Amino acid sequence: MHDDNRKDDTEYMYTTIELFAGAGGLALGIEKAGFETLGLIEFDKDASDTLKKNRPNWNVINDDIANISSLNLEEYFGLKKGELDLLSGGAPCQAFSYAGKRLGLEDARGTLFYHYAMFLEKLQPKMFLFENVRGLLTHDHGKTYSTMLNIFANAGYIIDKKVLNAWDYGVPQKRERLITIGIRKDLIARTEFEFPKEHNYKPVLRDVLLDCPNGPGVAYGEKKKKIFELVPPGGYWRDIDPEIAKDYMKSCWNMEGGRTGILRRMSLDEPSLTVLTSPSQKQTERCHPLEARPFTVRENARCQTFPDEWEFCGNVSSQYKQVGNAVPVNLAYEIAIAIKKYLEGNGAEVAVDNEVIDAKEVNEKKVSTKSNDQGRAYEYAWMQTLYKTLSELRKTRIEKNSSLVANE
Repeated sequence: MHDDNRKDDTEYMYTTIELFAGAGGLALGIEKAGFETLGLIEFDKDASDTLKKNRPNWNVINDDIANISSLNLEEYFGLKKGELDLLSGGAPCQAFSYAGKRLGLEDARGTLFYHYAMFLEKLQPKMFLFENVRGLLTHDHGKTYSTMLNIFANAGYIIDKKVLNAWDYGVPQKRERLITIGIRKDLIARTEFEFPKEHNYKPVLRDVLLDCPNGPGVAYGEKKKKIFELVPPGGYWRDIDPEIAKDYMKSCWNMEGGRTGILRRMSLDEPSLTVLTSPSQKQTERCHPLEARPFTVRENARCQTFPDEWEFCGNVSSQYKQVGNAVPVNLAYEIAIAIKKYLEGNGAEVAVDNEVIDAKEVNEKKVSTKSNDQGRAYEYAWMQTLYKTLSELRKTRIEKNSSLVANE
């Protein structure tokens, strides 16, 4: 549970709660950026077991999110409303029954996103990170995402959004994700949120496969294996004998389009295509570049930038699914660093006589201290001057006896 003693004189640990946590890709990246995880909610037992096995200290809640969102969340997590720094996660795409009618939160009732919105309403975190597939932008003709943005605005948040490709951020995989960042309106300051800058070097499969540890996996059937042995690295069905390809593809042979996912074999000198939840699907194959077989769970995990010591629970099928559904750890880290930088630049707060007060309230003459009337004017003027110097500090508190502690 939440511990108010996390604030000390050396470093402020920003706090986070994650919904739909899965196998921990997003949470691991956020932790790596320096956040303290107060709770993770995940319905799937295998994924929850994965989280518990790798991070016994994490507060992993294996339950239906509907059972949690209906509770008194401040009491459940030991938080005051507005105290949480970051809410993270990404609900699956689901069309809204009332999409477009602008009924606010009621637009989302009956969907998993509704519970994400309930957490926002009840906890009012300083910022939120909502991750989803790029297709959310056009889901239900754009109505789904438009409804979400309306709900975010009604909850009191300003939105920044961008489609990021994981390959640009140290991930050996082409994987586009829609990243939505929410900033509570009272925290909007002179600086704008900046998404992470793209890396100069983009890793490829050669960087992660050659020394990859062994791990569980599945094999192709003998016939399929022999066909894949004919496909060169980086090639697909057009690179083998047409008669063999036609026999393998059957009805797909007459389909329109490039059908480039059929009999697709990866090359060491390219990034992985988007890691999927199943190791072998006819129209979206990802054959290993050196052997005629699908990638193992561990190889997929490397493509998702999980550390090798991160173990996955459940049967092989469940492990593939957990890895395929995850947010790449390195992408999560880069986004979390950007969020942390914004919080550090705009999260200065002041405590007078142990009462924490937003620094902006000082400037807007909303501060009410416990001093007498004569001293109030002096304190206010002094605080106004102090506020001007706070903008460059990460976290500042004025304790009793006028001691100033700046947590760099």
